[in-house]
Amino acid sequence: MNILVIGSGAREHVFFNQLLKSNAQISLFSINPNAAISKFTKSYYIEFNFYNLKKILVNESINLVLVGPEIPLIDGVYDFIKSDPDTHDIIVIGPSKKGSMLEGSKDFAKEFMSKYNIPTAKSKSFTKDTYDKAINYLKTQSPPFVLKADGPAAGKGVVISHNLNDALAVLKKMLIDNSFGKSSEKVVIEEFLTGIEMSCFVLFDGKNYKTLPYAKDYKRIGEGDVGLNTGGMGSVSPVSFIDIELKKKIDTQIIRPTIKGLIEEKIDYKGFIFIGLINVNGDPFVIEYNVRMGDPETQVVLPRIKNDFLEILLAIENQDLDNLDLDIDNNHFVNVVLASEGYPDSYTKGFEINGLERVHDSIIYHAGTTLKDNKVVTNGGRVISVVSSSDDFKKALLSSYNSIKKIGFKGKKYRKDIGFDL
Repeated sequence: MNILVIGSGAREHVFFNQLLKSNAQISLFSINPNAAISKFTKSYYIEFNFYNLKKILVNESINLVLVGPEIPLIDGVYDFIKSDPDTHDIIVIGPSKKGSMLEGSKDFAKEFMSKYNIPTAKSKSFTKDTYDKAINYLKTQSPPFVLKADGPAAGKGVVISHNLNDALAVLKKMLIDNSFGKSSEKVVIEEFLTGIEMSCFVLFDGKNYKTLPYAKDYKRIGEGDVGLNTGGMGSVSPVSFIDIELKKKIDTQIIRPTIKGLIEEKIDYKGFIFIGLINVNGDPFVIEYNVRMGDPETQVVLPRIKNDFLEILLAIENQDLDNLDLDIDNNHFVNVVLASEGYPDSYTKGFEINGLERVHDSIIYHAGTTLKDNKVVTNGGRVISVVSSSDDFKKALLSSYNSIKKIGFKGKKYRKDIGFDL
């Protein structure tokens, strides 16, 4: 089977690693891969667009496409492949363009949750034309103020302000100054919920679903959850505060209504559903939907799945998830992300990464890396995920931090408190 994975970060590195364990005979293909992925795939270094994508699909007789990041899904890669007579038989793991609106538009997601009675924070949406109304609405709210760019913003489109003047300044930047481009042409102003966040991942085949192990990620750049939002600086799984009662509430109040809504809306959806949750005094609320696996959580969730990963993907395609029993590793998995100095703002690329070959007690997943003169160099904001596992949570943490000491590159940044709140 010929498999193309779209995406080139740590999440996709995990996908490839899991696929390599499959018992099936497979050939793997990638587009603009990082340094690690390029070593075991046939790689294409091209501008990613649907025209170039079709050439790869046809020329390489691709049988299955697994989509990692959100932008191709939001842009309609599923619809493109399925509507073309030359490629419509290819299996695509990822939702249609309509299904991707759950992540592509926070306003759409809010309306979906309202329609299907899914608990979430109260909110209102505004555009440039209703800017004055947005100002007046903010003035009626109590701090902290939560402002979200409606469209995708690489995990950085949510701003929490603790005083009104700051919130008004953020509102102006988003709606008037277009700080997130088209993504902030509409802004959602949302009620602030106090609690602890968690990540829920669901496999969905269009009829049946399976819930994957829960995880918790750490979005802020600084220790103690301070500073700017990032794509994620670390993650852990399992999550100690998620008990049987909370899982039951999540299933009955959130997952099942979400699945019911997707089916009733006749949305083509075969793939992963990420549900960002917050536990408010024992009750779960939805913060956001993503229509793919999350990063950095994939690095601690998928390695816990002992099943053949390709068999899981084929069960999704064949709408056979109800006959799939997930075999879960009960060990604790911890991911600490190494980032470039300056991330999530501007940063410099091209620094050589040393010491990777000295790491033996952790799994290294590459994110923003590339090869230059046969040397691995930095090529992004988030550079490396260092993942460790143990039957003891603290031992897993210690392994990742010990491994990090062996890895060096100029400007290496990481949080030293991943998992400490648990």
